[in-house]
Amino acid sequence: MLGKFHVGVMGTGNIATIMAQTIDRMKGVKVYAVASREKVKADVFAGKHGCKKAYGSYEELVKDPKVDLIYIATPHSEHYENAKLCIMNGKPVLCEKAFTANAKQAEELFQLAEEKGVFITEAIWTRYMPMLTTIREVLGSGVIGEPKTLTANLGYQINGVERLQNPALAGGALLDVGVYTLNFALMLFGNSIEKIHSCCTYTETGVDEQNTVTLQYMDGKTAVLNSSMVSISDRQGIIYGTKGFAIVENINNFESISVYDSSYKKIAFYKAPKQISGYEYEVEASIKAIRSHQLECQEMPHSETLRVMRLMDELRREWGIEYPFEKEEE
Repeated sequence: MLGKFHVGVMGTGNIATIMAQTIDRMKGVKVYAVASREKVKADVFAGKHGCKKAYGSYEELVKDPKVDLIYIATPHSEHYENAKLCIMNGKPVLCEKAFTANAKQAEELFQLAEEKGVFITEAIWTRYMPMLTTIREVLGSGVIGEPKTLTANLGYQINGVERLQNPALAGGALLDVGVYTLNFALMLFGNSIEKIHSCCTYTETGVDEQNTVTLQYMDGKTAVLNSSMVSISDRQGIIYGTKGFAIVENINNFESISVYDSSYKKIAFYKAPKQISGYEYEVEASIKAIRSHQLECQEMPHSETLRVMRLMDELRREWGIEYPFEKEEE
């Protein structure tokens, strides 16, 4: 893999556009090809972002020998089949969150990737950001004492987006925004969860429109997580300790962390480093892993993706939400 690292993009929506714009400003990597089931969309995307190849099918993209990595930016419901197609054709995969619609699909993909010796990782960008290390260092320093409680809020007014309303496309707030609050808790408080309490409200189509999840940890810690597609939130993650607390601005794209003592006085402030969009970190991590002949990224190992998927499966079971294609699989 000498010269520029060639990325192929599967899908042409907003998130694919941000990724293409990001890669365009990175060194040593370029968006070489794009694929859509509608050739005209691929042509338009290629024209805007300087892709050398535009394909009217995903099958053509995975057959291109010059593609070094495929970024999957299709709806949640399609991730399993799209990633499977890539793996079967030996193409490394960077797949958008939520990684799949359920844990069973994720398990099958990881098993297949291991059998075929193909790299695959989840594009949950917050896991790859350098600011995560800063946040962990602040909490580990003891400046707020022992962290005991965590809250995380993420909500956008996005219920007008058709795919989020559609059960057939694995819609709902949980897989789209709730995945970030869950990851935030797991990244900072770990995974020794003893009990989960939750509730949600539903859209007319039967998916969750907003939800609240409380994680009770074996060591006594608690995490309260709110996600919504009908209300705009402060996007804050707050960690409360025995000597103070820390506020993380924007858990969906870390901007800063402010530290307060027991007198509510701000005693420290850390700003996130300048970035292109934030997507560059997952691309860099993927390229590094592929060139090192690794099958996963240490920033988001397969075990953590599975952990999050299983948590979301458990929550949906509690809420009685099952996607149509899951019923067919049964």
